[in-house]
Amino acid sequence: MSILEENLIVKGAAEQVTTFESGNEMAAMAAAQINYHIMGYFPITPSTEVAQFLDQMKARGEHDIKLIPADGEHGSAGICYGASATGARVFNATSANGFLYMIEQLPVQAGTRLPMVMNLVTRAVSGPLDIRGDHSDLYYGLNTGWVILTAKTPQAVYDMNIMALKIAEHSKVRLPVIVAYDGFFTSHQKRKVNYFSDRRVVQKFVGECPTDYNFARDPKKPVTIGAHMNGDDLINNHFQQSEAIIAAGEVYKEVAAEYAKLSGREYSVLDLYKMEDAEVALFLLNSAAESAKDVADRFREKGIKVGVISPNIIRPFPAKEIREALKNVKALLVGERADSYGANGPNLTHEIKSALQDDKDNKTVVLSRVFGLGGKDFYADDAEKFFEMAIEAAENGFAEKPFDYYGHVPGNTDKKIKPVITPQHSDAYKSGLIEVKVDEETNKLKVKIPPLRNLTNKPKRIASGHGACPGCGIFGGLELFFKGIEGDVVVLYQTGCAYVTTTSYPYTSHKQTMIHNLFQNGAATLSGTVEAFLELKKRGEIEVSEDATFVMITGDGGMDIGMGSAIGTALRNHKLIILEYDNEGYMNTGSQMSYSTPMGHMTSTSNVGKTQKGKAFHHKDTAQIMASTNIPYVFTGVEAFPQDLIKKAAKAQWYAQNVGTVYGKILITCPLNWKSEDRYGEKILEQAVNSCFFPLYEVEQGVTAITYNPEEKNKRVTLSEWLKYMGKTKHLLKEENKDVLLGFEAEVEKRWQRLKAKHENPYL
Repeated sequence: MSILEENLIVKGAAEQVTTFESGNEMAAMAAAQINYHIMGYFPITPSTEVAQFLDQMKARGEHDIKLIPADGEHGSAGICYGASATGARVFNATSANGFLYMIEQLPVQAGTRLPMVMNLVTRAVSGPLDIRGDHSDLYYGLNTGWVILTAKTPQAVYDMNIMALKIAEHSKVRLPVIVAYDGFFTSHQKRKVNYFSDRRVVQKFVGECPTDYNFARDPKKPVTIGAHMNGDDLINNHFQQSEAIIAAGEVYKEVAAEYAKLSGREYSVLDLYKMEDAEVALFLLNSAAESAKDVADRFREKGIKVGVISPNIIRPFPAKEIREALKNVKALLVGERADSYGANGPNLTHEIKSALQDDKDNKTVVLSRVFGLGGKDFYADDAEKFFEMAIEAAENGFAEKPFDYYGHVPGNTDKKIKPVITPQHSDAYKSGLIEVKVDEETNKLKVKIPPLRNLTNKPKRIASGHGACPGCGIFGGLELFFKGIEGDVVVLYQTGCAYVTTTSYPYTSHKQTMIHNLFQNGAATLSGTVEAFLELKKRGEIEVSEDATFVMITGDGGMDIGMGSAIGTALRNHKLIILEYDNEGYMNTGSQMSYSTPMGHMTSTSNVGKTQKGKAFHHKDTAQIMASTNIPYVFTGVEAFPQDLIKKAAKAQWYAQNVGTVYGKILITCPLNWKSEDRYGEKILEQAVNSCFFPLYEVEQGVTAITYNPEEKNKRVTLSEWLKYMGKTKHLLKEENKDVLLGFEAEVEKRWQRLKAKHENPYL
């Protein structure tokens, strides 16, 4: 059976507390006890919780780590690199595409020999998008120069996070370290764990933060970090780096032995289960190995000598230990949750084969199976199949199929899903009731729209059956906007709630063409689509309607990580619309703080407690940022003022078809994470406008015009009248938080007065 953590405890270990926690909780616990200086982070499932837990602990005053929310994973890696250059202790956590987004920074960190610790909560790399666990992200990290530890259980996550820092800072190593554990399997599942009751035990173990290296911390001792090198120097640098990561293997053994005395838990280089006399074995990373151990017991009961090998460290690769473990093994099946496409086997398979080449007496047959992609479960029955494959190879003396996928199934054409509605296009989406003309005197657009009831016959762009939360404002807001768009649309959705809830293979809620790409690159992607359409049409290779409109939908903080792409698209002035639904947070990953989150508002990474009062800085004004790129049209809108939004949509379409890039921002409600009642959705939006927090205006050809002035309508209300409807802001109405509310009010008033000045003066 699997090794139980309580069986590893030995006498003489430091005092520990027993509880049931997840891997993410234990990563945060280790970080808090170490009390790192800096954590640069950006939320991505399933690693997001690590920062959330640390923020909660910070609000309770349980650590002093400075948590810095980045604009994306690339930014978070930069924050961490800059902090580590000072000699500060630095921590991070990420997953999947976030890991890839930061990956160009990782060799820089390793090549300049700056230690830090990062938790990689492993997850499938898209596309297509899948948020569950496999090792496709981990394998991209194998060549970054980082030491990589692998943790099978929440207990191992805690222990390895403590060992990782000591290894990273060791004088023979001086390299950053990844602690990799399985997304959702280990990150979210709770298991029995032990942790040190006194953080001073942990801090004594890791030791004092080294200061005797060339850090950028003392102006009296100037240093140059990352100087350009030519080939002669670079080969020396990389040789030294190679020697350091190889040395990390021996340092790992030393640190693990020292930690075993302290904790009572041993982490040898290889976790060998029933391998003393095994003739057949499985090689599995992380959580899958735990499932296979139980199955190994069953085979042992039948008299079949099987075992399980699982590494605790894969960089440096434990070639020597693997050769020793496989001396008498006739067949080894390597199961991997990732592939190295076209290499006839994934990475670790080839590294094991390479290791065995150095043992001329070894005759082990190695076969490889890719399994468990996208979080596909690995059950005891699957482990049994793996053992049977290895046993067959051992009996035959060869593997009939050395490499294959396991768990894939052929499609069945009889079960092909047929569309349930006839595709709607062109005239179906033309009401003929919206009129847009250029005013010859002002050179601006005049828009006439019919009474709203006359537009109800216009079909929706998004079909029913999507998975949005009750009361979600996204689709009400988007559909109202689309009422003002005539004819066909091609829509790109960045990752976010609107995308995730409307597409789950093989189903879709989109009636017209929809493309998906990641947060950070949506605008650039759609700009390529637009230009390709136009070029294909110019060459006569396709026929598309003249009034087709290209729209990018972003939200859930997408204008943070995607801001660079959006600005680049705007500066190139492609003929498309960028529409942001602003729900004031990263709602698709669990309501983390976004730069669009207003000051003082509570999120899962801007908690409220004795040392924190919600978000500490003001929200980003994306409409004004995009207006500064000199695109022809920028607007704001809300569903609570429908005529205003539909008119702006009609204008947006005209400008996108005739001039260039348009940006629009609509505020939408998120009852789940705003902690508000569904029935107040329209009221919340209305009061956001009437309080001047979210003013309705447009910037047409560089000239600002307020389209609804609550002061002129005698409907101006205080911010408190808006904030009282949301649970995430009720703390701001308490006397002890008055200073935060006053600061928020002052900023809103400043922005409102500035907007009025622009409205009154076309040159501003």
